[in-house]
Amino acid sequence: MIKFFHLLAVFCWMAGLFYLPRIFVYHVESTYEETKKTLDVMAEKLYRYIMTPAMHVSLLSGGLLFLLPQNRIAGWMHLKLACVLALVVFQLYLNRCRKMLAIRFPSKSGRFFRFINEFPTIALIIILICVVFKSF
Repeated sequence: MIKFFHLLAVFCWMAGLFYLPRIFVYHVESTYEETKKTLDVMAEKLYRYIMTPAMHVSLLSGGLLFLLPQNRIAGWMHLKLACVLALVVFQLYLNRCRKMLAIRFPSKSGRFFRFINEFPTIALIIILICVVFKSF
């Protein structure tokens, strides 16, 4: 049951981590103030009502799964945890970017947000390799 909620929360969290930088691309590249306002609302709701609760449930349920003895000693688990920590830091950075865009202080380009949009994909691939193959 814990694994079910963990996977559900991770899917929701990752969807937000994939989508929020894309919203930032549209925001930075838009020339219409009304579009920017709509994207501000979308970004805030995505961050506040989907990503943050999903991250918390992912971390809580993942922490419970980590308590299983076979998981604590597994080498692959440490790499997975490092990736999860990096994703948490990435989410906090995205929140900072969201707030800066909301006050119309775009310090980054659409190209930058396209580039960082690849980070969660790379982290997810590493995590999946760790979890599926458990080779070390």
